[in-house]
Amino acid sequence: MSRTLTVGAAQMGAIQRADTRADVVERLIALLHHGAEAGCDLVVFPELALTTFFPRWYVQDRSEFDHFFETKMPGPETRPLFDEASRLGVGFHLGYAELTPDGRHFNTAILVERDGSIAGLYRKVHLPGHHEHEPWREFQHLERYYFEPGDGFGVYGAFGGVLGMAICNDRRWPETYRMLGLQGCELALIGYNTPIHYPPDPSQDALQGFHNRLVLQSGAYQNGMWVVGVAKAGDEEGCVMLGESAVIAPSGEIRAVCTTDGDELAVAACDLDMCADYKETLFDFGYYRRPEVYGLITSQRGAEVPDDVAAVLGRAARRAEETEEMEEGTDA
Repeated sequence: MSRTLTVGAAQMGAIQRADTRADVVERLIALLHHGAEAGCDLVVFPELALTTFFPRWYVQDRSEFDHFFETKMPGPETRPLFDEASRLGVGFHLGYAELTPDGRHFNTAILVERDGSIAGLYRKVHLPGHHEHEPWREFQHLERYYFEPGDGFGVYGAFGGVLGMAICNDRRWPETYRMLGLQGCELALIGYNTPIHYPPDPSQDALQGFHNRLVLQSGAYQNGMWVVGVAKAGDEEGCVMLGESAVIAPSGEIRAVCTTDGDELAVAACDLDMCADYKETLFDFGYYRRPEVYGLITSQRGAEVPDDVAAVLGRAARRAEETEEMEEGTDA
């Protein structure tokens, strides 16, 4: 039995602060229709697909921004998307800001089956940016101020395969893919909103596209799974965001890619059985992995140079200083 899914990476152009939910949902439904016409089983929308990227602004009273969050999914404004997906028989992945009944705030994504039922929910683990107001920046990146981190990576039995989710900055961390890979993930869905300008180190601006491809392709290859990375792109409230949404095969090859910074669909046929070509050979985890020597990965958070190495470097530095002092004395 074939396990080939036709997947559409549904990149979105910018969402401005003045755009209403109804405006945005109409765009999502249009992309869903394009997916149905292309024979898609699954359409993947980006991170925070219902609103502008509001963490670029600081407000002292965070509750002032609660209107950017969804308190129910589906809610009255998103119900038309679910209904149309069910009518078309096309599933989707959707990123949004979630406000729980007990008042917690998350950067969230859901996986919705062809019948409109929610098959999985994921909350972003690796929150980027900063948690305090930094007015020197051209724009803020306050995810650590507005959101709580999620508590882990899960997989879901949906669309005839093992699917997982991650969000934006998660894609930069190899642990994300490995946690999914260790649970047999065959298709990882990753939405992102990535500014091209990186204020802490602008030298990275020109590398944003390269780094995006690098992490998506290496994550796919090293874990033998399909990866779909989908952007919200373009000039959003003066912040230019990266596009280049793509579908990556377990080989690490790009099978489909968006070429604009607007609403666009890139479609690829994803044969989930292709994952075995890598999961059962080069990346046969059960045969090759050595978890007994990976202890630092979970026991330690930041980088720590071992004491013996630090001592050697300290001695070398002192010798260099002594040599420099002697040379200066000779010159005198």
